[in-house]
Amino acid sequence: MNIYISMILAYLLALTVMNFWKSRQVKSQDDMMVAGRSLTVGKMVFTLVCTWIGSGTFIAGAEFASKAGWSAMWQPAGAYLGILVIYFLAAKIRTFGQYTVGDILEVRYGALARVVGAIAIFISFTTIVSYQFRAGGYILNVISDGSITVAQGQFMAALFVILFTVIGGMIAVTNTDLPNGIIIVSSTVLSTPLVIWAAGGWDKIKAVLPASHFQVISSQFGGNAYLKIPAIALSTFLLLMGVQSMYQKFYSAKTPKDAKKAAGLWLIGTIVVESVVIVMAVFASAYFWKELQAGTMEPASVILQAAKNMIPLPVGVLLLGAATAVVISTGMNYLLSPTTTIMRDIYHRFVNRDASQKKVILLQKFFIVLVGILAYLMATRMSSVLENAYFAYTIYGVVITPALIAALASKRVTRAAGLVSIVLGTLVTVFLKLSGSIWPQIMRPLGDANADPFGIPIIYPALAVSLLSLLVVSLFTPPPDKDVLAKFFPGANS
Repeated sequence: MNIYISMILAYLLALTVMNFWKSRQVKSQDDMMVAGRSLTVGKMVFTLVCTWIGSGTFIAGAEFASKAGWSAMWQPAGAYLGILVIYFLAAKIRTFGQYTVGDILEVRYGALARVVGAIAIFISFTTIVSYQFRAGGYILNVISDGSITVAQGQFMAALFVILFTVIGGMIAVTNTDLPNGIIIVSSTVLSTPLVIWAAGGWDKIKAVLPASHFQVISSQFGGNAYLKIPAIALSTFLLLMGVQSMYQKFYSAKTPKDAKKAAGLWLIGTIVVESVVIVMAVFASAYFWKELQAGTMEPASVILQAAKNMIPLPVGVLLLGAATAVVISTGMNYLLSPTTTIMRDIYHRFVNRDASQKKVILLQKFFIVLVGILAYLMATRMSSVLENAYFAYTIYGVVITPALIAALASKRVTRAAGLVSIVLGTLVTVFLKLSGSIWPQIMRPLGDANADPFGIPIIYPALAVSLLSLLVVSLFTPPPDKDVLAKFFPGANS
């Protein structure tokens, strides 16, 4: 076993011991779901970074940058704008102070909106967890030089994620995110100048990489690049603004002021990490260009290979640790969230309102294991992290985010409008996703793995339906009651 894998496994075991120790603090539903609403700004910042920075950054993002070059900078741009919007809503989110986005959806749009929203959250987040497992297997396989197979690595990633989440819920998530977040930020910042130096600098990569890698919108990624790349940025923007894992973190903050301050620092941290990872991926692609062209190295592995072959061992271990950390932290965040939805939006709301705290905690732990196993089975059948990430982002961003942001920001959006938007957004997204299998002849360009129905990325028509539903139905239905608005807009009764 090489030194890289030995040190990473030792770190994972240390996290296991820490989480068993911290699990003693879990006494109630608030502890399990929102860490007792006790998070300080410091913990908030790093757990928010870990909520967003996952295998989508280190694996899918690296793959994107290897294929498309600098136009990969568009991919996380949507997240930056999303966090900026959330900064202005963070205090309001904490003031509302519930457990899930379903709590917001039901107050504004009714119980059915809560149920349909829960279904969309379950589909999207289980998919996200599954590709964290897939990425974890891939990372451990590369780090171990093949001594750990992808299948074995997937199982190990799933085991640690499920175990940590079961042990302590949100308390375990935030305590795991703190050291992981520090490692992610420090390792990426330290590694970037070393990768640039090893690759030979700007003149060297300019001579090696094709001209398409330096285009603002690269034609190398597949599909209609001028539609596809902005669609990915749009999907990340919509997911970020409505992602339940992030709302749970704001609900967990000590005060609304702490929530807003943490959101501002989160924006800075995310811009730094996302940007330097893309920089490293582009420079590493030039360094490994012959291997990438020959097919002996996968584009998704360039960050991992850079850590092993372009960076001195101490920093390289740190960067590989960061790649592993994002899988664990993001997997935990997105595994806890749908199980909180099951408990809060389905079980507690419609099955047993009077369940004891002990029963709620035990049942959520059962669902964490169940959903974790389902995500693991999905991971064993997955082919592309990037494509699965894009679909998960799309369905969540189209179904949940428009109605959710309208609930927080608009006094005019109506109960009927929100419900219609959620239902139609779900139906249109799923229909368009399945249409390629039912009618492959409508996919454009034909034979392209990244093809879309009629050459139009799914997010555009699906989002148009969702937004038009909010607008048109609100115009023709009565405005919300003042009592409902008062929960989101203080003074609405006056």
